[in-house]
Amino acid sequence: MTTMTIADAQRFFDALNRDYLQVHQAKEELFWSTYMGTSEDHEGFAAAEAQYKDFISDPARLEATRAHLAAIEAADGDAAAALRHGLRGWQALFEAHIVDQPEARALMRELIAAEAALFAKKKNLAPTHFNERGEREVASLSMLATNMATNPSEAARRSSHEAYGEVERWVLENGFLDLVRLRNRLARLQGFENYFDYKLRKNERMTPAQLFAVLDDFIERTEAAQARALRELKSRHGSAALQPWNLRFFSGGDVVRRMDEYMPFGPALRRWVESFRRLGISYRGATLQLDLLERAGKYQNGFCHGPMPAFYDAAGRWVPGRINFTAEAKPDQVGSGLRAINTLFHEGGHAAHFANVTQNSPCFSQEFAPTSMAYAETQSMFCDSLLNDADWLKRYARNAAGEPIPDALIRERIGSVQPMRAFDERAIAVVPYFEAALYAMDEAELTPEAVLALARATERRIQGMEAGGPRPLLAIPHLLNQESAASYQGYLLAHMAVYQTRAFFLREQGYLADNPAIGPALAEHYWGPGNSIDHDATLRRLTGEGFSARYLAEACNESVDEAWERAQAAIAAAAARAPGEELPALDATIRIVHGAELLADSGEGEEAMCRRFEAWVAEHYPSP
Repeated sequence: MTTMTIADAQRFFDALNRDYLQVHQAKEELFWSTYMGTSEDHEGFAAAEAQYKDFISDPARLEATRAHLAAIEAADGDAAAALRHGLRGWQALFEAHIVDQPEARALMRELIAAEAALFAKKKNLAPTHFNERGEREVASLSMLATNMATNPSEAARRSSHEAYGEVERWVLENGFLDLVRLRNRLARLQGFENYFDYKLRKNERMTPAQLFAVLDDFIERTEAAQARALRELKSRHGSAALQPWNLRFFSGGDVVRRMDEYMPFGPALRRWVESFRRLGISYRGATLQLDLLERAGKYQNGFCHGPMPAFYDAAGRWVPGRINFTAEAKPDQVGSGLRAINTLFHEGGHAAHFANVTQNSPCFSQEFAPTSMAYAETQSMFCDSLLNDADWLKRYARNAAGEPIPDALIRERIGSVQPMRAFDERAIAVVPYFEAALYAMDEAELTPEAVLALARATERRIQGMEAGGPRPLLAIPHLLNQESAASYQGYLLAHMAVYQTRAFFLREQGYLADNPAIGPALAEHYWGPGNSIDHDATLRRLTGEGFSARYLAEACNESVDEAWERAQAAIAAAAARAPGEELPALDATIRIVHGAELLADSGEGEEAMCRRFEAWVAEHYPSP
């Protein structure tokens, strides 16, 4: 029997890092090109995805990792400690994905192929609606949502909701239920109750009972606030306001339209760059590629993936990240500027997180398990939460003449948004309630009619609307992709952590917008460890307390008057603060692309990049 040495373990660890990067990058490059619609190589992507899955679920690699860890467990010195840390990271990754039985591994390959085939077919789905000009046009999911929120024509808004229904019917009739069956078989072969149970335990290290104890408590705490909001909406606008295609318009559509003057699409890139710089956020030399505009064949949801995870290599050299993220904006549509900057802050927050993981292996800085979805989404949602703050709006929301958004419009926005806070958070909760019930269904019951009925019943129960919610469940893209399926609860858990984090900075420093202490604090306590510690531990490192839902529930239950009083105080405090120092650039190479076309880059500086992007938008989407 050969005795393993530290040198053997180091060689094994270095090979894991090197070999992982090869399969990870190959998969991510094809993911980007097929999801962006610049490649039709869906078979190639499926093969690369299968190779990646085979790597991270290889029992032999897990066995070897455990053996090397055991061999160096008692070794002294910093080098041995660092090696143990890295190998434990690999052990956690393999244990999160391991598929021991040959039958289960074959099922995984079948599932990957089925998902790739469904995605390729879905690219040809072209739902249509009536736009602001009364024209019927092909519409992305983002366009449907924006049209329902801003179009003054009820017939046009209803056409968007009907288009959602078309997507739902297509999904149910073109293979989604087969995916549900395959996922459940895969989970049960590995000893789990169903796929929802499997994903929750693997990704969040929670049981369904633990999750629904948290969610049930949140639903109970916010029941009265949601009922009050719907009751007041009906009182002001009549019962028609509670139709799903009308809800977003009557609760905020007019304010969104009037904010469009102060939040146009073109300057969104500049506002993201300037705001993140003033927060002290650095990308540590990463290369960022941003595809921000809608087009036919492009995936209809924002996402952030990193083909090159950031880490320190075997020689202690920093390997900067290479990160792609996307939005689905239509610059000539009302509300597109708000949606675009929300995506920039959200996905840019993800990118900042993954660019700042300072561990000794790429296994710690990738977005899949054992990286908790709730932990990852906390980083992005904290950043996009700033966009709702009155002091941020007062500083950055400006019209073409450079005039700041009026206080009265901020007040009206609070009046339209705050009453719906509980409803909006519960709209996230409805997805895990639905998916848990879906994956618990008997295979014989998995018919399109039964699943559609389950969706509507869950929407009614959680969202309180007889006609269902404004965003039909089965049109949500996350349900179709194995990585995001049965994971949506992560968004709500993240929002809970976001408001806990916001409360900490407000207690400690009194403000959030342009606070240069935020970036370094997040980098040290939340981002740097990557997935080497769990979500609760990162919260304790920064805030000093474990996970709590209290802060989010309190924010949802706040009255409009209370929220406006707080906003006025923030505006006054921001006006009284001296301007912050000019902070350095984001330390990133940034490329703005539209499919295969390069629109602008940071080669001559971020200011030049923003000017070029704004000029391109003005040329291609001139103001009326």
